[in-house]
Amino acid sequence: MSQIKAVRGTRDLLPPETKLWNHIEATARRVFARYAFGEIRTPIFEDTQLFSRSVGEETDIVSKEMYTWEDRPRAQSEKAQSLTLRPENTAGVVRAYIEHNLGDAGLLQKLYYIGPQFRRERPQKGRYRQFFQIGAEVIGPPSAGSESPLRDAEVLEMLATLLGELGIADWTLELNSVGSAQDRPKYVQALREALVGIAPTLCVDCQRRAVTNPLRVLDCKVPEDQEKIHALPKIADFLDDDSRAHFAAVRAALDACGVSYHVNPRLVRGLDYYTRTTFEFTHGGLGAQNALLGGGRYDGLSEAIGGPKAPGIGFAIGADRLVLTLQTAASGDRSASALADVYVAPLGEAQQAQALVLARELRRAGLRVELGDGTFRLKKSFEFGNKLARAIVLFGEDEARSGQIAVKKFATGEQAKVPRGELAEVLRKS
Repeated sequence: MSQIKAVRGTRDLLPPETKLWNHIEATARRVFARYAFGEIRTPIFEDTQLFSRSVGEETDIVSKEMYTWEDRPRAQSEKAQSLTLRPENTAGVVRAYIEHNLGDAGLLQKLYYIGPQFRRERPQKGRYRQFFQIGAEVIGPPSAGSESPLRDAEVLEMLATLLGELGIADWTLELNSVGSAQDRPKYVQALREALVGIAPTLCVDCQRRAVTNPLRVLDCKVPEDQEKIHALPKIADFLDDDSRAHFAAVRAALDACGVSYHVNPRLVRGLDYYTRTTFEFTHGGLGAQNALLGGGRYDGLSEAIGGPKAPGIGFAIGADRLVLTLQTAASGDRSASALADVYVAPLGEAQQAQALVLARELRRAGLRVELGDGTFRLKKSFEFGNKLARAIVLFGEDEARSGQIAVKKFATGEQAKVPRGELAEVLRKS
């Protein structure tokens, strides 16, 4: 019988890697809380119309990459409904904002999410068919200041803070404006006309996108196409006065708080709902596909899916790629943080219960503890202890009677007898 394995484009996350995932998520939650964001959890599947009306019918996501199926009706009076595993989370958050009347309070809604998304695309380094995102949205009525360029700058400053607290340096913030709902169609038309003559000389994907979604041509990474793409019209030449002023105010706020950025006129992001500010944080350690996270403003998204006017801005972090970046930075380092603080080795079966009591005491003191087994020979306990922990505690009859616990630290080879009441503090310093 053949072995059943994880589906292509998915994978299992196992210890100790999951410890890094938990660290990233905990850091994100801590930073978001300081900026007054609250968590939202939306379903992992939605009505297919949500994505076709928001992301755009002609985007690669909707036309090629979504996992969609017909939900069979449970009664003859019901109609079959087309459902889709969420390929991104912004549309779902805005749907929830509308459905639960969150705008009625007249305040900004600052919401973050952490969870899986699904796209049927070609798996590659750091990209999977089930992938994980950490994202946030700021959305609300215009009277609450949701259109303000200050909101854009605050979100970008928060992201710079988050990357800093995760220990990620040497990132680059790519910044652009794709203009208002009135600016963008003019630019798309100019781009479409400019592509007529050169599209046949571009890669196969660009030839298709030149017809279906010209903005995505600007995302092309094929080296041979870059000179021609660089010569295409720039969105900056099609911005109206309000869009120019908005973008200038975003840049001024970032300058004031010391967040560096690079204006990239080719950064347009291919989803239909984006307006005005768009951005990506990139990192050189990821190769050609170097985006850590991206996002932008989506001032017309709520209306596009049947809601009230509710301008917003948000982002999504590719958690898989964030993990890859941190792992690359720490490559070759078997960090002590991957090990338990101590391995408690009971010396004989008669000491097992009391060894569990000692392990309980140390865990309650905040230490990470591995518990051995009294059936192990001393040599085996040391072998396991050296693989799993930074130190080993031997617990036998003498230790139980005297309260003096034998400790050995593997890094230094130092051995000592420590009073039981001081054991946690000694291990914490090792």
